[in-house]
Amino acid sequence: MPHTRPEQRPKRSGRRTALTAAVAAAAVLAAGTPIAYATLGEEVPPAAAAPAARGTAHVETRLFFGTERPDGGPGVTGEQFRSFIDRTVTPAFPEGLTVQEGRGQWRDSNGVIERERSYELILLYPASEARLRDPQIERIRSAYEKAYAQDSVARLDERTLADF
Repeated sequence: MPHTRPEQRPKRSGRRTALTAAVAAAAVLAAGTPIAYATLGEEVPPAAAAPAARGTAHVETRLFFGTERPDGGPGVTGEQFRSFIDRTVTPAFPEGLTVQEGRGQWRDSNGVIERERSYELILLYPASEARLRDPQIERIRSAYEKAYAQDSVARLDERTLADF
């Protein structure tokens, strides 16, 4: 390949140099550009996508109550469950609670898949009360298991923030 002197090199067109500069500038701008937000005809400012956390530390405990009895006895009725909530849960959590009806399934102690009507009890309390609330929640679980011949009452605890 012959060596060419600088004055013999072909000159680049101004258009090609401008195009290269424009591509480079677009790449630099794109690297610092925030992710686009898809909306339905409404502009959402980036600040709205990530609001500041609010509230104080709480624990959310969810208990899952089945209604079918492993011994084949009659299932727990809605009236019986409401009575259980009134007698056993409300005195321990008078500040409030939420009950949701559902349908669930699980594998019982004999390996059989059980499908049943169920209830989810949601309790929310300050994290600072977790040690006090734990034995109360365990008494609720034990009372239901004993009263309605249940294998278990599932429990799920999560730390969260709550603002009222």
